[in-house]
Amino acid sequence: MQTHQSTIDPAEVAKFEAMAAEWWDPNGKFKPLHMLNPCRLDYITTQIAAEFGRDLSDSKPFTGLRLLDIGCGGGLLSEPMARLGATVVGADAAAGNLPVARLHAEQSGLEIDYRHTAAEDLAEAGEQFDVILNMEVVEHVADPQTYLNACQTLLKPGGMMICSTINRNPKSYVMAILGAEVVMRWLPRGTHEWGKFITPDELFDLISKAGLSPVDRKGFVFNPVLWTWSLSDRDLSVNYVTASIKPV
Repeated sequence: MQTHQSTIDPAEVAKFEAMAAEWWDPNGKFKPLHMLNPCRLDYITTQIAAEFGRDLSDSKPFTGLRLLDIGCGGGLLSEPMARLGATVVGADAAAGNLPVARLHAEQSGLEIDYRHTAAEDLAEAGEQFDVILNMEVVEHVADPQTYLNACQTLLKPGGMMICSTINRNPKSYVMAILGAEVVMRWLPRGTHEWGKFITPDELFDLISKAGLSPVDRKGFVFNPVLWTWSLSDRDLSVNYVTASIKPV
């Protein structure tokens, strides 16, 4: 029985459950995430290695770190984190995603603790993590501040949260909604709501109010000519990512 305020938005959960079977199809409805994933992983691994003094040339540099992939979907980030040695809990509010994630992890020979749960439930249970991956989730929850407060509770002192989302401006409407959903048809129409997008300054403010210290932010920039993504220090106009630390 839940005794806390839930930030789960049932309509958002239903959108992703409807696409669950396609998580590992690089040409399916999650094609944009497959294309973005190498860029995301570059940022994630670099930030974690720097914060915890790990050498990425090691075979399993994240051994000993407990990591939560919140909104894990089919496990596109959980699996590489497990391969790098982290003890991974993958959590998702969409129950339909988890059988897909569990089967793929089993086929890949990976042990990942996938759970149908929410950040608030994990926090209430007293779970603690060194790292939280909070990727493309905050724009889908009902109450971003309450959700980020729960994420802060889940982090150990000195722990790191990496959070990505989509900026809110005319360009993001053209690129993330008209471009991705209408023109390219990468995603079903209605996957994103422009009004739920969050500017970098707004996200930094929400993270700070939750009790975390923002330490970095960068943009994920798509090149339509080369058909690739790259990190940018300056261009946070559409997709962007942040890193923050829980004070000791």
